[in-house]
Amino acid sequence: MLAITRQTASFVASLKASDPPQACRDAARTGITDCVGVMIAGAAEEAVRIVSALSTSSTQNDGAPEIPSGRNLTASDAALVNGVAAHVLDYDDVALAGHPSAVLVPAILAEGWSRGASGPDMVTAYVGGYELWAQLAALEPGQLHERGFHPTAVMGAVATAAACANIRRLDSEKTAHAIAIAASLASGLVANFGTMTKSLHAGRTAQSGVIAARLAEQGFTGSLDVLEHRTGFLRAHSPSGQPRIENGTIDIGANWRLAHLGVNVKRYPTCYATHRSIDAMLGLVGKHGLKPERVGEIRVHTGITQKLMLRNSNPRTGLEAKFSMEFAMAAALIAGRVGLAELSDAFVCRDDVKDIIAKVRCSTTTEVMEGDQPFAPADQVSIELTSGEILTCEPVAYAKGSWQEPLTRGELQDKFLDCATRVFDRNQATILFDQLWDIERLGSIRELRLTAIGPTHDEASRRL
Repeated sequence: MLAITRQTASFVASLKASDPPQACRDAARTGITDCVGVMIAGAAEEAVRIVSALSTSSTQNDGAPEIPSGRNLTASDAALVNGVAAHVLDYDDVALAGHPSAVLVPAILAEGWSRGASGPDMVTAYVGGYELWAQLAALEPGQLHERGFHPTAVMGAVATAAACANIRRLDSEKTAHAIAIAASLASGLVANFGTMTKSLHAGRTAQSGVIAARLAEQGFTGSLDVLEHRTGFLRAHSPSGQPRIENGTIDIGANWRLAHLGVNVKRYPTCYATHRSIDAMLGLVGKHGLKPERVGEIRVHTGITQKLMLRNSNPRTGLEAKFSMEFAMAAALIAGRVGLAELSDAFVCRDDVKDIIAKVRCSTTTEVMEGDQPFAPADQVSIELTSGEILTCEPVAYAKGSWQEPLTRGELQDKFLDCATRVFDRNQATILFDQLWDIERLGSIRELRLTAIGPTHDEASRRL
């Protein structure tokens, strides 16, 4: 049997800033930057306010800020609140069939802030957590979604523990204990998609990583074969029932998965399973100048696992609509966009939106594309007009913003500023974007302009 727990822990514990190839560091920078912008925009949501109200302000010097308010919390509570904010809009990036940045970034920011870690430290911890997640995913031939597990909350728990262990400079054995502790904190159900609880998955997962690493540092123990044991993590969560524990390949640190899988930045604040179809629909709307009254039926061909995630065929709220292919098609047709404004209860319940939702028909395939997403090889959208004419878009294999079709720096900045200027003035938002884009030059995470009101870096340093 492979010694997966110890081998991956050894990689994480020994990982230095100079080790990952540039492509990994570039992907980490993209994920960190995008996540912070989305986190700032999400902070005003009701789910975040509820979780924040349960988190008591801290007077500890090793705390971390709630973003963007600047309220000092314990590091674990900061990871919780900021993690919920990072995921509540479902606008955060996607990879590994989940949302790695929404759990890694809040955990790393909280732990890194408390320790005065540098920008390169943050990038290194992100890479370490991502690579562990990717290695474990490579050992499982099935898809967690199909068993009802949210990968972000399952794989993410051990990934955040690894990232925090790296930030705290734990040795290999204590890193293994941190991973083992987090393995027992891993949980999140697909059935809760379209509710506030989905964002709680991210917050609790980020918090679990902070707690697990700190417990391990103090001597708290877990099983050092927790990942590979016959009653351990990989078997317990295996949708296939056959994880590659005996005959798999452990090549973490040799095969840099972040470099070729990367992160997929979202252009729309909806489940990523809708994005290729939205691109297709918007293409048809723009090309043909379509109006709702001309449309008789909309046909979407997508993957069976994608449709499983998109459980709300007739949504009644903005949250439910994030997980509805039918709504995504209606919004794209009626508004000519799918943005934060369209994900409101009022828009979702409009009569014209409901009328188009009723005209959407979805079919599925069991075929799965190569790579880390449990999606069909491509999505295809066609429209039958009331005249009988049928308009068809070319199949879309990769959404705009994906690692294969990436946003430019300018396009990413536009999204970031749209999110961040909901709280900050444009000048501060621009400064923060530039800081994050140049994160490997950052001397301390505490220099980041993450809060609307807060101490300068020098003032923060004097508190320590």
